[in-house]
Formats: sequence, C-alpha cells, structure tokens
Amino acid sequence: MKNRKPSLSIIKIGGKLIEDEQKLKSVLTQFAKIKGAKILVHGGGKAASAWSQKLGIAPQMIEGRRVTDLATLEIATMVYAGLYNKKIVSWLQAIPCNALGLTGADLNSILSHKRIVKDIDYGFAGDIDLVETSILKQLLNNQVTPVFCAITHDKNGQLLNTNADTIASELAAAFAPFYKTTLKFCFEKNGVLENPEDDDSIFPKINFTDYQKHKQVGIISDGMIPKMDNAFFALKNKVDKVFICGAKKIHQTNGTLIQL
Repeated sequence: MKNRKPSLSIIKIGGKLIEDEQKLKSVLTQFAKIKGAKILVHGGGKAASAWSQKLGIAPQMIEGRRVTDLATLEIATMVYAGLYNKKIVSWLQAIPCNALGLTGADLNSILSHKRIVKDIDYGFAGDIDLVETSILKQLLNNQVTPVFCAITHDKNGQLLNTNADTIASELAAAFAPFYKTTLKFCFEKNGVLENPEDDDSIFPKINFTDYQKHKQVGIISDGMIPKMDNAFFALKNKVDKVFICGAKKIHQTNGTLIQL
C-alpha cells in the first residue's frame, strides 16, 4: 500500500480583503484554523496604486495589468514585501500561527524572468520559471507557514513584480507531486457569480467547457479571467482541488469548485 501524501493548503487572498483591516484579520483567523501544512499568498495591487498616487506617481494599467517601471517596482516592493507582508505575519503570530514572510528572492524560493516584450512592455513584471520546493518543505515540516507577497527575482539581483494569483498556482503545481494540494483563490465575493450584483448567485462548480461558454457571453470577465486561467493551470498540473471563494470559513469547503 502506497504512503498517502500529506495535505497542503495554499490560500491566495486579495482584492478588498487586503484593504480592509477588519476583513483581513478575520480571514487570517479563518486561515489559521486550516489543519496541516499551509501557505498564504497575498496581493495588494490597489494599495500599491494608492501609495503611488500619494507619492505623485500615476499607476499605469494596460488591459487590467500593471505596468511596472522602476519607480513602481520600488513602491510595490515597499508595500507588498514591507508594509502588508509584515502586517500579515504579525497578525498571524498573534492568533497564533507561526509565519515567515517571504518574497521569491528569500531562500531563492521563486525564480522568474523579466517578461519578454511582445506587443506590450510591462516593464519589471516577472514570469515564473521555477519554485524551489526543497527548503520550503523543510519549513512546512517544522510547522512554519510561509507567507508570500507578489515579488519574485531573477537571481541576478533584479526584483520583479509578479501576479499573486500566478504565484499561488505555480506554488500549488510545484508541490502537487509531494502533497495532496488544495488551492483557494479567496477574495471579497463568495465565489464565481452568475450575476455580479448578487453575492448569492454562486456557481457551485465550473469546468473548462462552462468557463469558455460563460466567458464568451461575458458572465465571466475582467479580473476573474486570470483567476480562472490560473485555476486550470493548477488542475492541469495535478493539483487536487481548486476553489474560488469568499473569506468566510476558508478552512472548510466553500465557494466555486473548479474542474477540468
């Protein structure tokens, strides 16, 4: 009889959950209740935009994606890796949940390259090449919870702004050979909604055929599209379960189950 894989939960939090301190503390309390090994990934794009404006630097967005020039990269690093990452870690310690805040540069854990310019130059945006699981597994085996922000590196001294949904899905795919991995994209809505104005109109399940159909008619659009694409990437790479869900009871099964 084969040894069963241990379980691993990877939770990505973003959107308005990051901006609202009470909502963030509430979701971290739910996160701490998850049994077994777990990893938290957080965004913070709206906060970075707000800080950019405070400093007189206008955020640049193309098709919903941030253009990261050097000034924007410095702000993103300060906000993601500094202010928000350390706030989250300190609040987790208070619960208590023994957490370690990380960028991809720390422990050489996530290696990326600067996005190749095709039609649009996104600047210092990072596309992931490798997740170094060996040292992260040591942390997990010692009941340490890694908390990743949306900054990676190229191992040549360059930090890169990297989509947090992508970081979560790449982490899940990298750990899938070693753990029974569940990935949850957690934000302010209760799941993937049939009607964006009705928080209770949750699709309980969506497969790839459903996704294509809903995308074509505009039911699934805008920021939900990269979430769905990352969900299917994870499933194609043997991640056990993927959900898109709200902040309530993330230690239990809720939201929309994504299936191939």
